[in-house]
Amino acid sequence: MTNQLSYTPQDVQKMCKQAERDHEAKKLVFLMERLKRQMAERSNPGFTGSGKSVTSDSSVVSLPVRSVPLER
Repeated sequence: MTNQLSYTPQDVQKMCKQAERDHEAKKLVFLMERLKRQMAERSNPGFTGSGKSVTSDSSVVSLPVRSVPLER
């Protein structure tokens, strides 16, 4: 026998909204990292940091897990 979870429509809506918030948070972190890099480049005109390494570092940034199991 297999246990099959079935969520109520309200639970599915809550999970979708949480996924949207997590996605928006990732985009915000990426934009903040890019802004920090641009500010550093402007304050140090001779700064020759490679943009690709900073971008790859920002994609590694892990967001805190805010998803909690749905309460009943």
